[in-house]
Amino acid sequence: MSARITGATALRVLQQLRRDPRTLALVFLVPPLLITLFRYVFNGQPGTFDRIGGPLVGIFPFSSMFVVTSIAMLRERTSGTLERLMTMPLAKLDILLGYGIAFASVAAVQASITSAVAFGLLGLNVQGAVWVVILLAMSNAVLGMSLGLFISAFARTEFQAVQFMPAVVFPQILLCGLLVPRARMDHVLEVISYALPLTWAFDGLSHAVRGSSGGIVARDAGIVLAVTVAALALGATTLRRRTP
Repeated sequence: MSARITGATALRVLQQLRRDPRTLALVFLVPPLLITLFRYVFNGQPGTFDRIGGPLVGIFPFSSMFVVTSIAMLRERTSGTLERLMTMPLAKLDILLGYGIAFASVAAVQASITSAVAFGLLGLNVQGAVWVVILLAMSNAVLGMSLGLFISAFARTEFQAVQFMPAVVFPQILLCGLLVPRARMDHVLEVISYALPLTWAFDGLSHAVRGSSGGIVARDAGIVLAVTVAALALGATTLRRRTP
């Protein structure tokens, strides 16, 4: 593995994203707009926004980064860019980490903007430390990025990549506890929810919003980190080296 090659790969991906204003708009504008819409939907119920708004600060970036990353990575695969890179004497880890660093940087900026809008402009109030919620929101965006990188290997067209959104993300949103507490779900669904990464991401944000002890927040964040690393590792297995 070479830090120079990894950095060069990350820089190339960031330069490509900079030349794509529509993708940048989707990444940086949609989550803040959604959290703003949610705030005014419950304009007469500020308590509801304070209770659910914190977790949504992480869930919206998670969802948008999943879509953007899966489509962007699919373009790299179908355009032949990845195939050309794999014919060169580069380590798979160099390539995947380069993409991961680039998209993780974008994810961190996206989560920061969403958090700034929620806490600064919309007046979101939480019992816990704001900086912890922001860090967890960033980790959730990075989680969405890593899952998008991995899932892109199973799509052949951009339409198929978009279809993974309802197949992969929506069930996690339904079962993570955002809409209904998991303890009130059917037992089978509750058991399934514990195997979904967004469940732990949501739990971490919920605990941080309520000001729970650092140990339980660290446990949830550790699980999210482990899933992120595992998704990146699985993504590396989908890269196939070919001889020129």
